[in-house]
Amino acid sequence: MSGNGNAAATAEENSPKMRVIRVGTRKSQLARIQTDSVVATLKALYPGLQFEIIAMSTTGDKILDTALSKIGEKSLFTKELEHALEKNEVDLVVHSLKDLPTVLPPGFTIGAICKRENPHDAVVFHPKFVGKTLETLPEKSVVGTSSLRRAAQLQRKFSHLEFRSIRGNLNTRLRKLDEQQEFSAIILATAGLQRMGWHNRVGQILHPEECMYAVGQEGGCSVPVAVHTAMKDGQLYLTGGVWSLDGSDSIQDTMQATIHVPAQHEDGPEDDPQLVGITARNIPRGPQLAAQNLGISLANLLLSKGAKNILDVARQLNDAH
Repeated sequence: MSGNGNAAATAEENSPKMRVIRVGTRKSQLARIQTDSVVATLKALYPGLQFEIIAMSTTGDKILDTALSKIGEKSLFTKELEHALEKNEVDLVVHSLKDLPTVLPPGFTIGAICKRENPHDAVVFHPKFVGKTLETLPEKSVVGTSSLRRAAQLQRKFSHLEFRSIRGNLNTRLRKLDEQQEFSAIILATAGLQRMGWHNRVGQILHPEECMYAVGQEGGCSVPVAVHTAMKDGQLYLTGGVWSLDGSDSIQDTMQATIHVPAQHEDGPEDDPQLVGITARNIPRGPQLAAQNLGISLANLLLSKGAKNILDVARQLNDAH
């Protein structure tokens, strides 16, 4: 739910007999805060139901000495939760949208996406650099990020800085920043910092021209692909880009589509309401298809301009290091 929250659900949960809904979540403090927020919303909507939160550790939580992009596992922060859902140990799980694999396992759907928070990335500075920006940090300052997407874009924009991997949950990363002298700053999601109540640590919010966010802010951190979206006068604008690992090579473009959401549902009920893994019965099919087709068109445009070659090289270099 970093930027966007979602609940992946099984079809059985709608049974009227069900009184206790078991909600799966990761054990990290941020995951718990996000899950508590989702459960509070569900309680308000369904006062007759009880909710039990079941927290578990995931592969991504356990492997903390390796860069995320090098672990080579697609569902780092979700697999254990998916297994629990499959085995009916939980009824639904709450994830950060960015942690979900691009294609959901068979039989799963995204049942709800919470209102988007600020999707941009933030810079948190070491106490001795408070008041600085990335631009004004001293030459060769080290900036920590676990994301190839952030590192590639920022390396291109701020070539005087050095970007290094930093792992761990938010508490761990902030402790590494404050107590060790290795990092001058670290890059984190603004939404996560706000949900943890750490607004005062945000030293700089990065604008799209400095660092675009991942799909679903976020689609993960292990490939240097990023987007920026804007809705204006019924038009959805989608900017997308791919970068080489060092940021020296980049392809970006913007496309737009008309998104018409009628006041009344004109389409009628859907036999199969699922689209790109999301079940959204309250949104007409037309706007969903228009948005999906916009994403596909932009991806094809970037591929036609050479994006695949940049990403292939990025993957080979990442695997080799």
